[in-house]
Amino acid sequence: MDEAGGKGGIVLPFTLVTLIWSSTWIVIRDQLGSVPASWSVCYRFLLAGLAMAVFARFRGISLRIGAAGLGYAALLGLAQFVFNFNFVYRAEHYLTSGVVAVIYAMLLIPNSILAWLVFRQPVSRGFIAGSAVAMTGIALMLAHEYHAAGVAPAKVLLGIVFSTLGLLSASAANVMQGMQIARSLSMVAVLAWAMMIGAGMDAIFAWITAGPPVMEWRVAYLAGIAYLGIAGSVVTFPLYFGLIRHMGAGRAAYTSVLIPVIAMLISTVVEGYRWTMLAMAGAALAIIGMVIALRAKAR
Repeated sequence: MDEAGGKGGIVLPFTLVTLIWSSTWIVIRDQLGSVPASWSVCYRFLLAGLAMAVFARFRGISLRIGAAGLGYAALLGLAQFVFNFNFVYRAEHYLTSGVVAVIYAMLLIPNSILAWLVFRQPVSRGFIAGSAVAMTGIALMLAHEYHAAGVAPAKVLLGIVFSTLGLLSASAANVMQGMQIARSLSMVAVLAWAMMIGAGMDAIFAWITAGPPVMEWRVAYLAGIAYLGIAGSVVTFPLYFGLIRHMGAGRAAYTSVLIPVIAMLISTVVEGYRWTMLAMAGAALAIIGMVIALRAKAR
């Protein structure tokens, strides 16, 4: 699962990552019920971390990463599996899943800015131009959401804030993978520890903010935890990092263009997302801008 070799070994992982991550946004939406969001995040990554550890052992990958490795995994878990997903789950209280997915398609922008600040990686003019077009499209979609959403405008703004904070948290986790210690450790072992440590921090945060554990025994809720934990985490993360090794980060990032397109289609069918000329123009600009930015980044 963590290897992708040859042409067939690229097409299948790319397709799986795109389809699975496109569908996770709507599954997260169903998790927002009687169980506090932080407990749902905790359950997801506890399951994912344990499953990743089992997978590592099955593949003969050692989980021993040393004290420095555990410290790195804890920071990664805090950024990716605590801050990022707690913000995402809360954002979907106020915004449709497809809109949140579109905002997250902008991940390459803070990634590039942070990479420039931390590692001095250059940013091309084409990337800046494409990013500006994409951000204009996102602004149009958010303007549509602000006027058409069935919740108070202030709550739409709160959803935008949560999405932005989650985006920045995910970006910090992405840039952390460029650190020297990350290149010296097994990514599968690091992910196993990061998910389990993150789940522990999620549990502490959930207990402080929402009280003791709450479980919903509804079949759809339990199936959602299993899908998000196994398919949406254990399957996709190793496949995606395998794509980066074989395709390069630029071309692998094309999933971030396709994912919101599919997520918006799912949102239209399941959540009844209402398309207007403003929303369609925004979606088109966001996709065109991300294609321009990604092509410039790849070159």
